[in-house]
Amino acid sequence: MSDTRGAEKLNTLREYVDTLLVTVILALFGTTFILQAFKIPSSSMEATLLVGDHLLVNKFALAEDPGAGWGLLPYRAIQRGDIVVFKYPFPPHQHFVKRIVGLPGDRLKIVDGQVYINGQMLPEPYMLHRRSLGSRRLRDDFPLPGEYFYSFSPGSGWDEEMLRWIQGDELLLPPGKYFALGDNRDNSQDSRYWGFVDRKNIIGRPLLIYWSYEVPRARGPRKDSAPWEALRGFFTRIRWHRLLRLVR
Repeated sequence: MSDTRGAEKLNTLREYVDTLLVTVILALFGTTFILQAFKIPSSSMEATLLVGDHLLVNKFALAEDPGAGWGLLPYRAIQRGDIVVFKYPFPPHQHFVKRIVGLPGDRLKIVDGQVYINGQMLPEPYMLHRRSLGSRRLRDDFPLPGEYFYSFSPGSGWDEEMLRWIQGDELLLPPGKYFALGDNRDNSQDSRYWGFVDRKNIIGRPLLIYWSYEVPRARGPRKDSAPWEALRGFFTRIRWHRLLRLVR
């Protein structure tokens, strides 16, 4: 009788272990091939995305190979206005998040901060103007006349590549290349400064904000506060109204 009970306990333990292993495998599969967590580190996408927003990125929604989803997961081509996460084209290849404004084959220019696509002004209700100390000419007009570019990646060769695709006062986007800008247009390091986003570098599209926390500003040294005050400060910095918000 005791042997029977021992065997039952062993089988139950095996079932728990099997369930746990399957759960871990599915979680690893999901985070590797379907979803990826991403944290907003800068203000370049304000006010759409804020510093301290934590996103779930759908890696299949914009998969380069639609067949990668085995026909079971929704797929569509990249569209103008999509917010995407991608690898920065030059070392150290960190992840960026920007909005796609130019598609392959488009003729693009920026005049006085306004984007024009194929000769038509692009409506951008999401765009935020918050002037910085940088050159307004570099921000508000693109491409500039002549061979003048400002690059955050000196020696990368992107400026020579861009020059090959300038036609008159417009930039023609080559096949497989996209033009991405930050919504916080005056405070964003984007395609104006480092060139095209290659299709193969696009990872996916942000799905929702699963967590949002206002990052405290750095201040000078101060005495440690009481634990309850620190706890209260933690909860007051949570942006409750942004939790589980879809990204558009």
